[in-house]
Amino acid sequence: MRGRAKVTAGLSSVLVLYLCWLAWQLWGEIQKAQSEDPLVWTETISALESKTRGLYGPGQGVVFIGSSSIRRWRSLVDDMAPLPVIQHGFGGAKLNDIVHYCERLVNVYHPRAVVVFAGTNDITPGGSKTPEALLASYQEFVRKVRVDQPALLIFYIGITPSPRRWTVWPTAQSANELIEAWSDADPNLYFIDTSGVLIGIDGEPNTDNYSFDGLHLSSRGYDLWRQIIRRQLEDVLGDFSLTAGSPVSG
Repeated sequence: MRGRAKVTAGLSSVLVLYLCWLAWQLWGEIQKAQSEDPLVWTETISALESKTRGLYGPGQGVVFIGSSSIRRWRSLVDDMAPLPVIQHGFGGAKLNDIVHYCERLVNVYHPRAVVVFAGTNDITPGGSKTPEALLASYQEFVRKVRVDQPALLIFYIGITPSPRRWTVWPTAQSANELIEAWSDADPNLYFIDTSGVLIGIDGEPNTDNYSFDGLHLSSRGYDLWRQIIRRQLEDVLGDFSLTAGSPVSG
């Protein structure tokens, strides 16, 4: 009995430490997400570069860049296989953050295509940028990543409706509409709308599609993302098996 009690106590201690670590991680993300200074992400960006620099040759990898919904997509590589994925999601990134770091996280990889999910942290109940400001930021991102690749394919995943930020959904919808309309004028820009499948029959976000925080997607939510985003990429890029690249050796 004593042995079992010790094991139980040990497991409880590990669980408490793990929950404390999660809380510390979340607190750190919240603090950075509240900042408008992209330099708060300096260490994070360096860590991403160290993992992915030189992973694929020019014209092979598809960069997924954006906020924590990209970072937390643990099955992303498998979900898009055999398409070679470069996963560049970081914390509470805003659109201007990915604009600031796009040369380091996109341009130097000379990707086949780019998938973007950012903007949700720019529209929060505590304070929101205007839809016009988000459109301008996205336009700047597109301009900068196309300096060396003028016809680069870019897919923007629309801002998603979430229980935690439902009150500002009308503003997010307006931003989505502006970005979609602007993208429609360019044959190599695509807008991916996933909002419909994330909303329930009551017209509000389906909580089954979100984690306990009411903000990030659950495994079910990511599965819905996989279906929609993969289908859009296949429609544009063709058979993934024909576009797959091989990691660069050495």
